[in-house]
Order: sequence, then C-alpha cells, then structure tokens
Amino acid sequence: MPPAPRPAPRGDLSAAVLDALVHRPPAPLPTAPPPGTDPYGEDLQLALYVCYELHYRGLERVTDAWEWDPELLRLRAGLEALFLDALRADTPGGDDVTAALDPLLVEPVEGAGVADHLLREGHWWQMREYLVHRSVYHLKEADPHAWVIPRLDGQAKASLVAVEFDEFGGGHGERVHAALFADALSGARLHAGYLHYLDDVPAPALALVNLMSLFGLHRALRGALVGHFAAAEISTAPSARKMAKALERMGADPRCVHFFTEHIEADAVHEQIMRRDVLGDLLAREPGLAGDVVLGIQATEHLEARLATHLLHAWRDGATSLRRPLPDAPAEPAPNGSAAGAARPVAGAARPG
Repeated sequence: MPPAPRPAPRGDLSAAVLDALVHRPPAPLPTAPPPGTDPYGEDLQLALYVCYELHYRGLERVTDAWEWDPELLRLRAGLEALFLDALRADTPGGDDVTAALDPLLVEPVEGAGVADHLLREGHWWQMREYLVHRSVYHLKEADPHAWVIPRLDGQAKASLVAVEFDEFGGGHGERVHAALFADALSGARLHAGYLHYLDDVPAPALALVNLMSLFGLHRALRGALVGHFAAAEISTAPSARKMAKALERMGADPRCVHFFTEHIEADAVHEQIMRRDVLGDLLAREPGLAGDVVLGIQATEHLEARLATHLLHAWRDGATSLRRPLPDAPAEPAPNGSAAGAARPVAGAARPG
C-alpha cells in the first residue's frame, strides 16, 4: 500500500512539520502553535492532517519512526487542544443526546444544502469539485472509526463492528466503500490515487477528517467518535439520494452514481443500529459519556456547515471552491446540456508551484 504524497506547506506550522519529517537530523519543531493561530485555518489543519496521516498510510519519503516521535506528538497535542477548544466554544454543548440527534432525523429544508444545489442547478465542474473535497476522507472511509472498536464492549462493540463490516465491503474487496469512491473518481475523469488532491483541498474539508482522527486516536474521546459516527450515518442517506439524482441528471458515469446509491439503503439501516444498539448500549454502560457524544454530533454538524458555506459561496460567485481550479476541468457542456464552463480562481487561491 503506497504512502500518501507529501503536500506543500500552507504556513509556518505546516512548513515546520513537513521540514522536520524529511531532514536528517530533523529540523527543530515548535513546541506549540503561536498565539493567534486560527484553529480552523489552512496552516493548522494541514499540519494536523500530516501528523495524523502518519497513523494511516504514512507519507512519501518519511520514515515510519515518526509516528510516535515524542516531539512531534507534543506539537500535535498543542494543535489538537486549539482545535478542540474551538469546537467546544462553537457548539452549544450539553448532555441531552436525544435533543442533539432529533434535528438530524428531520429532512433539511429543501434547497438549503450542497446536495440540493447540485441536484437543482449544479454544474458538472461543481460536482467534480465536490468529489475532490470528499476524496480526503472517502479514500480512507471508515478507517478512523475502527480505532474505537477496542474501546467499546458488549452490544455497542458488536453493532459498531457490524456497521464497519458493511463499510469495508462485507468481505468483498471490490465493494469496500473506499474502493467504490476511487471508482467514482475515475468515472468523473478525476485522479483516483490516494490523497492525490490533498494540495487542492482547503481547510474546511480537512477539518472534517481531522475531527474523526482526533476522536478516534484518543480513548478519552470515544464517546465523541461514536456521536460523530451516528451523526454521519443519520445524515448520509438523504444526502446520498439527492447526490445520486444529481449525478443522473448530469448524465454521469454509472460508477459515480453507484457510490451514492450504495449508501442510501445501507446507511438507513446503519442509522438505526447506531442510535439503538451502539449509542443506546454505550450510554447504558457509561452514562457519563453523554456530553462527549453530544460534542461529536454537534462538532460534525458545525464543520459540515462550514464546508457547505465555503462551497456554496464560491460556486455562487462562479469561482472554484478548491485551492486552485482542477487542471483538467472540462470546458465542454456538462452532461445534462447546461454550460459547464470553467471555474475561475478565487482571490488568493493557491497556484501550482
């Protein structure tokens, strides 16, 4: 399994991490993020993503010994604290899990979200950008959630493993959801390589993956990871249904459609399992985790809303939502007959080096 390509830095923090990983002797690492660092910003989110990737496939030309390097872990702890403090400050909190989940069980107002936009009026170039944003997670889909398995017991463990079994293809390698997403990328004439688009994806999409890694790697946040997983499973089926219809409207390759139709029925079942068997059993055993479960639910919704705002603002301005336009963005009409055009760069967007 090849490691991920090393991204370009986006500021002093990510530059320090990336420099340290490739130099012998290692370049000095800062002990903590400097005052005023934006917890949701490009620099911190990329630095965190790089640190976490050492626990997944690793990075090109970076020795595996870095995974547990104490100096890197000390810096990572400072980045995590800043990110987690911001999430706690920006979400309502509380310990009422039912109240946190209930809004997710109601279909969002029609036309309010990214899937609605793509279904109703989205262009093919916007759909392709959306797939690129999601590639930094879906090419490792369900991997962060596996870390919580040894931290659960009883029915909660058994049921979460059942959900993960489906995510990993039910024993069939070609049906692993990450493999289906790679097929979808190929169907959209995008590169299907693992984290090929890491340099192109901005902080709002990185933050969602970092949230899963943060919760998954810390036993103390096991409740938050389960809350996040439940929120994701509850909200996936309605969104996947709209995405499949949007792709059909655009005349997309069937491989693109299949990735989303695969999630419609499966995640509707997973929603029930996560709410009743995983959350129900976990909180019966450890009621003190209710506040962390709520954090996981609310933080997921908060970061999804940030990403949606970023996408829709860029697209309504006719600009790319990525850090640079896709180099192979098609200029011909979109498959549905509407003009695909080409996204114009956003002000200050990263340019190819």
